[in-house]
Amino acid sequence: MKQLFTTLGPLTKAQLGKILPHEHVFVDLRTPDQPGYAQAEAADVVALMAPQIEAIKAQGITALVECSTGGVGLRVDLDLAVSKATNFPIVVPTGNYREPWIPEWVSTASEAELEAAMLRDLTQGVGNTGVKAAWIKISAGDDGITPIEARILRAAARAAKATGAVIGSHTIKGRVVMDQLDIIEAEGYTASRFISIHTQAEPDFEMHKAVAARGAWIEYDNLGWVPDEESVPLILKALEAGLGGQLLLSHDMGWFDPAKPGGGEPRPYTHLVDSVLPKLRAAGVSEAVMVQLTEVNPFEAFAR
Repeated sequence: MKQLFTTLGPLTKAQLGKILPHEHVFVDLRTPDQPGYAQAEAADVVALMAPQIEAIKAQGITALVECSTGGVGLRVDLDLAVSKATNFPIVVPTGNYREPWIPEWVSTASEAELEAAMLRDLTQGVGNTGVKAAWIKISAGDDGITPIEARILRAAARAAKATGAVIGSHTIKGRVVMDQLDIIEAEGYTASRFISIHTQAEPDFEMHKAVAARGAWIEYDNLGWVPDEESVPLILKALEAGLGGQLLLSHDMGWFDPAKPGGGEPRPYTHLVDSVLPKLRAAGVSEAVMVQLTEVNPFEAFAR
């Protein structure tokens, strides 16, 4: 039986409802060589972010996927603190972001060393938290995959193949996604265990269809950042094109930012339920499709 690994342990589909597949509790977008990088007190993070979690619990959201990976402030201990304070499951990744957000150890590690590190996070737990990563989060440059990014991706494909984990990538251009899928398949893994994060940033809708045709998940994760008049028609277009079984919806919001005083001002994770779903219903989208988009797809994408 598939399980979704979370900060509160593995959960089955029957134990979950709506899941937000792309959010952030804690992020540091400074590069890892900056003073104070990814540093914060757990109590401060809980104080700022627990109310954001409580707000989505009240909406019926049952889990959230943390998308901060290595290089941009992955702090599973802080995710765990927020999770325990709110009794709310958070799904965490392993992996690493793109250049220039590459920690020194990653830049010098071999593919085998990177694979071993990801396998350890996926099977034993991240650091000393005891929390197993559910998935692998990576990235690629807008103009193409650099040698370091390719090395990370090959290691990720091997670790994912060994565990059944999904790989999600912050990749803006569809043609670069296609190159990533080529690398994954060359390593003997499957494009169906890949999430094209920020698919909406690719202006050519034919590329959305092409990525999905390879078997990958596509993710529209800018809800609330842009007007619903932009995002809702795109969702409807994807549904009309038959992509509903591979579509993920989220906000890419939050978060505690240690570069800002007090962690900054978080943006809530509530727009999907408050605004987008009602507009989809008004446009004639059935409740069965709503469940597919908000419950079935996120679980199937991240569970293993």
